[in-house]
Amino acid sequence: MVVDVCANRESVRERTAVGGHGDQLTSGSEWGAMVSVGCVARAHGMAGRVIINPTTDFVSERFRAGNVVYVCRDEQIDQLIIRDVRFHGRRPIVSFAGITTITDAQQLASAELRVPVRSLGGLPDGMFYHHELLKCQVLTVDGAAVGNVVAIEDAGGAYRLVVENGSTEILVPLVKPICDRIDPEAGLITINPPEGLLDLNFVSQGKLDRTRIGDGGLD
Repeated sequence: MVVDVCANRESVRERTAVGGHGDQLTSGSEWGAMVSVGCVARAHGMAGRVIINPTTDFVSERFRAGNVVYVCRDEQIDQLIIRDVRFHGRRPIVSFAGITTITDAQQLASAELRVPVRSLGGLPDGMFYHHELLKCQVLTVDGAAVGNVVAIEDAGGAYRLVVENGSTEILVPLVKPICDRIDPEAGLITINPPEGLLDLNFVSQGKLDRTRIGDGGLD
């Protein structure tokens, strides 16, 4: 699954998805290459509305009348067109075209809402989508291989890279100056960890697997 995120309030933002109207998907295999923008919490009222728990920074831009989101049910991708929306705090209460009864709405409960990657808007310099960071190789500034990013964890607004190295997971704060270089195109994140950060995670591993930048074709 791809989740759309920008991490760290200083240099990147939480989850976001902007733009995209009426993309038609023809292959169920596209679901795995889409990004999550929310999840249906439950039905609301008798007229087919649903409450959504958003996973996007730009809630009002993603969830507005005329926008399209997608659900996957029984391996079939269905398009949902937002007919109208109102907000309760940060949570959208949405009416979809064709969903007109509480029974229809209840069938969407817990459904994840996604959009195609191609519908995402551009980001300012220093901001990255979650899916761009996943699977990036993480090295220290002196060339030691730390592992690969398998997730981004939200620790109450402070984001951390979850880096997998064998059976060990290392939590790396997604902040400057710890994350010295983030280069999604190269699939590389270079970190300058404070003393003790990696030692705590490698107590049972003994030491880092040493790999110099360039040895694996990254520059």
